[in-house]
Amino acid sequence: MTSQTLALWLLIFGNLAASLSDVAVKLLDGEVSPFQYMFLRQLISFAVILPLWWRQPRAQRALHHPGITVLRAHLVLIGSGCMLVAITYLPLATANAVFYAAPLLMLPLSIVLLKETPGLGKVVATTLGFVGVLVVLRPSQFHWAALFALGTAMTLALFNILARKIPAKQTVVTTLMWTCLFSLPLSAALALWQRHAMTWEQMGWVASSALLILTYNGLAVVAYRRAPASQIALAEYSGLIFVALMGMGWFNEIPDRLTWLGIALIVLPLLPVRILKRTAIAGHYLLRPKPPSDKRKNITD
Repeated sequence: MTSQTLALWLLIFGNLAASLSDVAVKLLDGEVSPFQYMFLRQLISFAVILPLWWRQPRAQRALHHPGITVLRAHLVLIGSGCMLVAITYLPLATANAVFYAAPLLMLPLSIVLLKETPGLGKVVATTLGFVGVLVVLRPSQFHWAALFALGTAMTLALFNILARKIPAKQTVVTTLMWTCLFSLPLSAALALWQRHAMTWEQMGWVASSALLILTYNGLAVVAYRRAPASQIALAEYSGLIFVALMGMGWFNEIPDRLTWLGIALIVLPLLPVRILKRTAIAGHYLLRPKPPSDKRKNITD
C-alpha cells in the first residue's frame, strides 16, 4: 500500500469517526444543556491531550501568540454549542452540508482579515457554493436551527483563518492542549449556571462524541503529513455520504433531490481543479456521439 493510499484511507476512517460523533450528539436528543456539552467535551479532550503534550520536549510545549489561541478556544465553544443545536433539530445531512460551507466562508474572511485578493475563479466557485447552501436550507421552508448550523460554519472558518497566524514551530498537540485549557474556565462557569442532572448514558454519548472527534483530528494530522492535501482532500467529503447514510439508517432522515443538489453545489467548488478536469473530460467522452462504425477501416487508422 502506497503512502498516498494509506493517507486516503486514514482520512476516510477519520470522517467516519466524525460522522459517528454527530450520531452521538443526535442521540442526546436535546436533553443535555449545550453549555454542559461544551464543558464536558473540552474537559475530556484536555484529559486525553495533556499527557501527549507533557511528553514533548520542553521547548515544544511553549505557547506562542496566546491571544490568538484564547480567541480560537472560545470559537471552539461557540461552534460546538451551535453544532449541538443544529444536529439536534436538523437532519444530519442538512446540518453537515451547511457545516461544509466553512471553506467557502473563508474567502470573504481572508479578504477582510488577511487582506488577500482572491482570483475570479475562487469568487465564482464560492458564489456557487453559497447557492448550494441556499438550496439546502430552502428559505421558503427555513428552520430556525439553520442559523446555528451557519454559526458553526462561521466559527469554523474563523478558527481556520486564525490558524495561519500560529507559528509553524508550534506543534499540533501544543496548539490543541492550550486551546482546550483556555476554553475550560468559561465553559465550566456556563455549565454551572445551567447545570442539569445527567444520566450515565448521556455522559457516555458526550464522551463518545469527544473521543471520536479527537480520533478524526489525529487521523487527519497523520494523513496530511503522509500525502499532499491536493491528493487526498477529496476523502473529506466522504463525511457527507456517511452522515446521509447514518441519518437514513438511525433516524429515518431521507434527503430529497434538492438536498442532494445543494450538497453537490457546495462540494463541487471545493474539489481540486484536477479532479474537476478529469470529471469533465470523462463526461465529454461518455456523452459525445460515437462515430459510425466502418468494418473496412483498419484499426490503426
